[in-house]
Amino acid sequence: MLSLARRFLSHARTITTFGARNWLAIVRGGQLKTRYALYPLEFRRGTSDLSVYRQVFVSLEYACVPDNKPMLVLDCGANVGYASAYFLTRFPRAQVLAVEPDPGNFAILARNLAPYGDRACAIHGAVWSHATRLSMAAPVYRDGGEWARQVREGGNEVAAYGIADLLRMVDCQRADILKMDIEGAEAIVFAHGTEAWIDKVGVMAIELHNDTTFGPASEVVARATTGFTTRQSGELTLYHKPESR
Repeated sequence: MLSLARRFLSHARTITTFGARNWLAIVRGGQLKTRYALYPLEFRRGTSDLSVYRQVFVSLEYACVPDNKPMLVLDCGANVGYASAYFLTRFPRAQVLAVEPDPGNFAILARNLAPYGDRACAIHGAVWSHATRLSMAAPVYRDGGEWARQVREGGNEVAAYGIADLLRMVDCQRADILKMDIEGAEAIVFAHGTEAWIDKVGVMAIELHNDTTFGPASEVVARATTGFTTRQSGELTLYHKPESR
């Protein structure tokens, strides 16, 4: 009886969080639907995908990003593409370049962005201070979930790109929104070479990590963003230069 009650409460919480239609998809298999994404979204049972969905589409983590009429959004650490889908839906004129190093995450990312056609480009790669080759890190970071994949120096598993490289890749002079959630590697990205690209981005929405082998990212990013105004919104820190508003 107690087990039955627990299952009922678990299902009730799922329905409250994700809605009845998505609850059926979670229980029976299928795709998730939300008014904040134009097309249905794939997910994997028993992974962190539902937690990411909750952050992006239930808690609306990226609603804090201002509408600066973006033409290009760089999604660095795109995971399975939920934030990219949110931006593509919220900003119908924007294109998104989504970068994700983990091969399992990338496979879902590519499928979730495929319906958006040439508005979305999914890159299997990592974001670093410069173009190089990296490996996926082990042991795993934090809870070990799919949303916590890290890269490390050395090896030849995955291509890595600097922000300036990504802009050249899509032949753009500017990224209006730079979203970054790369599990601590932001400490590397902002440590060197920012003069090549930092004046070419508008708003930056970054999840900072201070508990990784890369060192405290907050300090590194703060040094590189002198002259930017900052605002905290949940786990995100937003940066922009007042004159770019």
